Amino acid sequence: MIELGITALLLVVGVIFGTRAQKKHIAQLDAREAALSHMVVTNLKTVPEGLGQPILVTGSVVIAFDYFRRFIAGIVMFVGGNISMFEVMLDRARREALIRLMEQADAAGAREVHNVRFEFSRVGSSAQQGKIGGGAELLAYGTAVR
Repeated sequence: MIELGITALLLVVGVIFGTRAQKKHIAQLDAREAALSHMVVTNLKTVPEGLGQPILVTGSVVIAFDYFRRFIAGIVMFVGGNISMFEVMLDRARREALIRLMEQADAAGAREVHNVRFEFSRVGSSAQQGKIGGGAELLAYGTAVR
């Protein structure tokens, strides 16, 4: 009985601190996106003529699936439905990768990034065993021009 209480307490603590960290990260993402709002980012395949020397820019982020999210995802997968916790986590990763790409382009003096694409890959031993766990890498890349 004591072990069950400790497990429940740890899950509650994980939820509280995880939610705080997530909200803080989302606020930081909002501020960084606002600071880069002057940049044009498109998924156009061709770069318009006469914009200058194209530069390959990338933004990469690796996220880990923590134990709490894996536990809840296991329950949701057992009964079926969306795993919204993973959706939020992957959205944060996508935004972070895109911001890193834009920051790299901005540092190179670029004003536009064209042909932006995203790649996703699972990492970690759990990904190789077909279980939920491990982590994921999101890579954003594109062609920056001045």
